[in-house]
Amino acid sequence: MIALTQQEKTILSLIEPVADGLGMEIVRVRLMGGRRPTLQVMAEKAGGAPTDVEDCADLSKAISPVLEAADPISDPYRLEVSTPGIDRPLTREGDFGRWAGHLAKIELAMPIEGRRRFQGVIQREDENGVAIELDDESELVARVDEMSKASLVLTDALIDAAKASGGLPPQPDDENFSGLEIDETEDDDNNEEESGATR
Repeated sequence: MIALTQQEKTILSLIEPVADGLGMEIVRVRLMGGRRPTLQVMAEKAGGAPTDVEDCADLSKAISPVLEAADPISDPYRLEVSTPGIDRPLTREGDFGRWAGHLAKIELAMPIEGRRRFQGVIQREDENGVAIELDDESELVARVDEMSKASLVLTDALIDAAKASGGLPPQPDDENFSGLEIDETEDDDNNEEESGATR
């Protein structure tokens, strides 16, 4: 679930080695929007270590020339690099196990008895998949590759856990941090591409 479309998978293959070299892991890649799309890259330090604005800035500076050289997005776009935040998306094997005991919502690629969306407490993650206890105390077990979307649900317990692990990470919607955005625009007069960064 890190990348969904073929274009996103191509972008992931380009930037993942760069992130690895910086000791970071890509959590999610999404290309969103219409005429001027946004390339959203969520990343964190390896192992889920606390990640700050400077880490995002370093990753943005490192992947920008790689994307420019490979040109996987033909139209002008905006690059946004941020941390996953507290109510983070869960996209990789191992993500769920790290957050056992916390509330999560998932969406399955294929419905079970006509139902795709579920919410419950993560019980475990093992070779059989992810086990989630639902409200009716039944248990749903699904593999990560059977899911189309998953994320933690913001609760007091989750906030307390984030504080205990080294502080709240910067979030895309936080008033003090809106991610690092790189604008990729074209000048209509001379067709030159210009880049600008804002925080």
